[in-house]
Amino acid sequence: MSTDNGFVHAEIHKGVGTISFSHPQSNSLPGALLQELTRSINRFAHDPEVLVIVIKSEGDKAFCAGASFNELASITTEAEGKKFFSGFAHVINAMRKSPKLVLCRVQGKCVGGGVGIAAAADYTIATVHAEVKLSELAVGIGPFVVGPVIEKKMGTAAFAQLAIDANLWRNADWAKRKGLFAEIHDTIEGMDESVSKHVHFLSHANPDAMAEMKKIFWAGTDHWDQLLEERAAISGRLVLSSFTKNAIASFKSKVKS
Repeated sequence: MSTDNGFVHAEIHKGVGTISFSHPQSNSLPGALLQELTRSINRFAHDPEVLVIVIKSEGDKAFCAGASFNELASITTEAEGKKFFSGFAHVINAMRKSPKLVLCRVQGKCVGGGVGIAAAADYTIATVHAEVKLSELAVGIGPFVVGPVIEKKMGTAAFAQLAIDANLWRNADWAKRKGLFAEIHDTIEGMDESVSKHVHFLSHANPDAMAEMKKIFWAGTDHWDQLLEERAAISGRLVLSSFTKNAIASFKSKVKS
């Protein structure tokens, strides 16, 4: 799927289902791209030709800037707000429920929902430039939808640090020590070499064994379909507040200037 507001591209090669996304605003994610990411993950999850899934973004800078600020600014009702934030919930739940292992490739800065995607992967490989930040509180919302998966991957303490200090970038080494990244590499070439090594191994591994491992990795999360929808409703309500509307307008004016 490709539009003027970015694209999602999915392809299968030698048992590896690769899903790439791109957006001109630092690979941010509007609702249409979130829907297509979910569709692509679900399709690969049930395709017998796919043995392992890789999620990546285009370019050599930001991995994902999180939610599209243009779309956030256009929300006028709680229902619209819940629908938008449910987009991130659906992506995370699709990754969680996929019987195929999901690898994530993170080449650069990672914000908000992007951190959620990195956390929802079963194995995330990054570069030293992959700094992370949960900026939601800075615009009056909060990392409600991504919270459960980040807390599961990194622990409550690390999640709280990211959520509370919403203006601070944490470096890739910190993210690796807290468990978000499995590996960090000095260069994109080194990262891609590692991704290739892992997908080659996994595409030749026992699919049944990997599916059983996946069940163990995600034990205790069967209630997340409902939980993340409830969290989306919280964000959908808060995004309508005057505080958030003013904060988003201020952010957009700074970007334009």
